Amino acid sequence: MEKLLRPKHPKKFSTDSRIKQSKKNIHFKSILMINDNFNIDESAVQAAAQSLFNSPYTIALVGAGISVESGIPTFRGPGGLWTKLGEPSGNGYEDFLKNPESWWLQNLDQQADPERTKFREAIDRATPNKGHYALVDLEKMGELQHQITQNVDDLHFKAGSKSVTEIHGNRTMLRCIGCETRWHRSGFPTGEIVPSITGPSNNFPPMCPDCGSPVKSDTVMFGEPIPRGTLDSCFLQSSKATCIIVIGTSATVYPAASFPQDIQAAGGILIEANPNETPLTGIADITLRGPTAITLPALVETVNLIKAESR
Repeated sequence: MEKLLRPKHPKKFSTDSRIKQSKKNIHFKSILMINDNFNIDESAVQAAAQSLFNSPYTIALVGAGISVESGIPTFRGPGGLWTKLGEPSGNGYEDFLKNPESWWLQNLDQQADPERTKFREAIDRATPNKGHYALVDLEKMGELQHQITQNVDDLHFKAGSKSVTEIHGNRTMLRCIGCETRWHRSGFPTGEIVPSITGPSNNFPPMCPDCGSPVKSDTVMFGEPIPRGTLDSCFLQSSKATCIIVIGTSATVYPAASFPQDIQAAGGILIEANPNETPLTGIADITLRGPTAITLPALVETVNLIKAESR
């Protein structure tokens, strides 16, 4: 295995010689094929691991596919929530703004929508899988600087990841739509959010104790703008990245879909880790095909070997 040493002071992304050299060394379009026993194409894992090792700043864009092996169905895949019920209305946020109380009553009524209740219960039961823990390992090793996740299931933080931006929010949190203050559901300042059956309530529908704006679930609704601070964080991380690994997502929903293409257009390396082909497969420099609970731990192991041989 070729030894590649990191320079002590990485150059700026646009002129980083390590990235240019890495693109010469790896086999582009190397596809990780997995058979019925999930045998891994070591050359693809090697290429991906070498790219992470070479990159001064690597980020991950993570989608619902990583959580499937934690028992959470995808939204659009087989058996997914929206596959069964159809895509949600595009004016959900508008409906919330018109009548926050009505939205909260429906949100708290578990009998109103059994399928969504089952989905929420699946998230509540879920625990991180090997794919999540592999990302924690890469972060601790200094090979993954940040994660942008489209998931709202809180599993990245449960696994132990530290540097994460949740572009679509976190279902365990609440958020003020005015000042963007966030609270854990169990720690909302005015107490438990429950409708009063005896008359008007001081905490229903919940209002921000700081600015007086309506409070909603942190999960970003259809038609709702992504919070400005969250979006700024994503664009900042994307602008710094010299390598991106796209995990468990087809990356077709904007603005997240723009990050891999922007990084690659600026000279960075695009690694895709998905069990199935996606629109990104045709442009990815390296594709790791298979369950992320298998491919990501293999990636960690290979990066460790490269680091050991570089010493």
